Amino acid sequence: MKITFKLFATLTDYLPHEARRANQVDLDVAPGTTVQQVIDPYGMPPKLVHLVLVNGRFVPPEQRAGTALADGDVLAVWPPIAGG
Repeated sequence: MKITFKLFATLTDYLPHEARRANQVDLDVAPGTTVQQVIDPYGMPPKLVHLVLVNGRFVPPEQRAGTALADGDVLAVWPPIAGG
């Protein structure tokens, strides 16, 4: 099945070079693949994987390993944001 994986802000550095400008990659994943199984191979420090959304809905850290993705899902990840 196909999903779109998006990384924002400083996390785009973890995408393949050719995908950084668009800040996303389209992935073929097996049915039943979880949010955490998509995130893990990109090697992002866990403290930087702050806001995780599937189709715009927040997935809390404790649910990421058990939340399966479906065909056409968009998985988006943001680092912690600070500002003033």
